[in-house]
Amino acid sequence: MKYVATEKAAAAIGPYSQGVISGDMFYSSGQIPLKADGELVQGGIAEQTYQVFANLQAVLEEAGSSLQHVIKTTVFIKDMNDFAELNAVYASYFGDHKPARSTVEVARLPKDVKVEIEVIAKVAQ
Repeated sequence: MKYVATEKAAAAIGPYSQGVISGDMFYSSGQIPLKADGELVQGGIAEQTYQVFANLQAVLEEAGSSLQHVIKTTVFIKDMNDFAELNAVYASYFGDHKPARSTVEVARLPKDVKVEIEVIAKVAQ
C-alpha cells in the first residue's frame, strides 16, 4: 500500500491521507473545495465543484492516474436542489467517460461546504 500526497491539493484536515494506492487501484479521500493553500472556495455549487475537481485531478496525477481512469465516484451534496448545476460541472470533466456514481444528499459536510467527491481509479502499471 502506498499513501498519496501532493502539495497541488489541500492537505488532509484530519488523520488520513489524500489517497491510497493498493495494487493497481487508487482510492481518494473525499475532496472538498479547499485550495492547495488551505483557502476555502466560497460561492455556489459550481464554483465549489470546480475546485473539488482541481483537487481530484491533482491527487489522481500524483497517483499516476487521471479522470479518464476513474471507475467509480461518490458525490456528497448538501442540497439536492443543486444537483443539475453540479451535474453540468461534473459532465464537463468526464465528457463521454461515464464512471459509476452514487450521489447522496447529506446534512453537513466538513467546513460546511456544499460538495465533497471521492473517486476510485485504475493506476497505470
